[in-house]
Amino acid sequence: MTLKEMLIENRRRRDAILAEYDPVKGDPDDPLRVKSQAPDGRFCYLPESMTREPGFRSLDEKSFHRLRCLHDFPYWAATCVYIKSKKGGPDIPFVLNRAQRKLVAALEKMRLEGKPIRLILLKARQWGGSTCTQIFMSWIQMVHREGLNSLIVAQQHSATSEIRDMFMRMIENYPQDMLREADSSGKSENDEAGRGKGGKRKRETSKRTEHVGPGSFRVISRNFKVKVGSAEKPDSCRGGDYSLVHCSEVALWRRTKLRTPEDMLRAATSGVLLEPLTMILLESTANGTGNFFHTEYEAAKRGESQFRNLFVAWYEIDQYSKEFEEGEEERFALSLLQERVCEQPVSSRRQPGAYLWWLWEKGATLQAINWYVKERAKYSDHGQMASEYPSDDIEAFVHSGARVFDRYKVEELRKDCGRLPERGEIAGKKETDPESLEDVRFVKSANGALAVWKDYKKEIEPGITLTHRYLVVVDIGGRSMAADWSVIAVIDRGPMAFAGRPEIVAQWRGHTDFDLLAWKAAAIAKYYGDALLVIESNTLETRDRERMVEGDQSYFLLNQIRKAYQNLYARRQSPDEIRMGAPVKYGFHTNVATKPLIISHLVRCVRDNLYVERDEQCIDELLTYEQRPNGSYGALSGHHDDLLMTRAIGLYICFNEMPLPERKMTAPVSYADWQRSSPSAAFF
Repeated sequence: MTLKEMLIENRRRRDAILAEYDPVKGDPDDPLRVKSQAPDGRFCYLPESMTREPGFRSLDEKSFHRLRCLHDFPYWAATCVYIKSKKGGPDIPFVLNRAQRKLVAALEKMRLEGKPIRLILLKARQWGGSTCTQIFMSWIQMVHREGLNSLIVAQQHSATSEIRDMFMRMIENYPQDMLREADSSGKSENDEAGRGKGGKRKRETSKRTEHVGPGSFRVISRNFKVKVGSAEKPDSCRGGDYSLVHCSEVALWRRTKLRTPEDMLRAATSGVLLEPLTMILLESTANGTGNFFHTEYEAAKRGESQFRNLFVAWYEIDQYSKEFEEGEEERFALSLLQERVCEQPVSSRRQPGAYLWWLWEKGATLQAINWYVKERAKYSDHGQMASEYPSDDIEAFVHSGARVFDRYKVEELRKDCGRLPERGEIAGKKETDPESLEDVRFVKSANGALAVWKDYKKEIEPGITLTHRYLVVVDIGGRSMAADWSVIAVIDRGPMAFAGRPEIVAQWRGHTDFDLLAWKAAAIAKYYGDALLVIESNTLETRDRERMVEGDQSYFLLNQIRKAYQNLYARRQSPDEIRMGAPVKYGFHTNVATKPLIISHLVRCVRDNLYVERDEQCIDELLTYEQRPNGSYGALSGHHDDLLMTRAIGLYICFNEMPLPERKMTAPVSYADWQRSSPSAAFF
């Protein structure tokens, strides 16, 4: 990218951000909106769902407004909701800012899919995420369905009065004719009662809310209750007949001897049904790793939770931007270009050029990066800045260790992770014993634990074979869902015959018994051309010691596999062991000597882009792997390293212990087939 191209791109980003957002006109860039004409003759961009309503084209202006309020939250918020202005003065309409529009899009996606709304929001500070959430819940209560009660749990008790004040202000200013359902003509039953002679609006004097208990009030005309409690007073969070629950700053909820954040959340949400138009939203800034909020966010990110995850970065918040002085923008852009490969900071209060360039590639404007540089100077540690103003959901969770892998190099690996795998299982005649290795085949299944990016049967060249092509590595986990995952990774070394990179072509990940896993791995290795099978034996050997089993049961199990499958990895023996006739030990043993060796080698593989990764979950494991203060390696609390260890073991053996693959003719082959299959044929 040239300096000129960078400045043009920055102008495009700035124009998009600074463009006036008009919720009445609608967002023309929203793919879920269509251009249509309102009854007053103006064109606007309406939700597509609204235009499919019966009689849409024949609505009068009032009925059009009510129908649009039903389908279009940003329009309803801007025309019916008033909030306190931060600058003082009279209340102002609630017009969504850029970050709030991202949040609403996530909530609306679930609502329009007809699914329960379940979201866990990780965010930077000061953009109105809590306010937007509470007003979105009010939209469901005020417009969509009567009688839906809501519960809001703030972190501090002092915040409850502010929340109640916001609701009271909204209800006080809410249009009277929107407080009742419209009849088939689109008119509210309050339309006539609310007007005096000449059609002028009468002053509303009826009581709109009533106090119904500590921290609770009821909106009379819509028959719903709002309760506001705090995590500081757990009894105020006890749920009841609630359909909408918002828990704020969950990462800061205190854990005590008598109550945990999990207990409070369970009490608050236990009554919420798993139905459309119900909602549970957990939101917070990050507060370190290993806590309840971190664990729940990571589970949602992996797709293992009822919740979906959403992250809002600091550069998506309009106020975090700093304008340049005359001529400074071009100089700043030039410095970013020149220093984009610099990975070492020149000061503890500055980020390296590679980090700032990464922000640019993520979509931040030059003005936003300029603000970041100036704000970063306040902090002597990047972790302090990241906890307040995270750039992604990895760095948001600050931890004490040092990352092992360079995040910029890891992101390079991600570029090869877009391909969707086929799913299924490798099946033989039986599930265990030698017969499991007979008639092995790939059986497709949408719920299969085996992901296949390249099928061995489809990679066979006519009359040609590659020796030492495939390597299968096994990291043994546990049986239960609470245990570590067991992983079987298949590495294709074929490209190495032509100076290419080995690549991950298949992977099994799940929970099962040790013996079933070993036979499953052998079947996968059999399917992939009798691949070298490497089983990490630590779990087997440790398990034997912990159970005080006489003898080494891992030795028995692996030798049993060896009798049926010949190409099983064995550790190298020392000259003394060979001379003394020591038995061969099968499997790779990870210990204080071998682990630093294989991790250091994996660091090099990632740094120099020496292999092709296919699984994004492994990318996440690389990003959350740390060297702890005591010098040991491990995954961040709440994360896993099972995929990473198969790469560490497999790539070390792949590059250091196996001969290069060689092409060999196995049967007569036609000239056309040979020419088509051989990359070097064109040179002859």
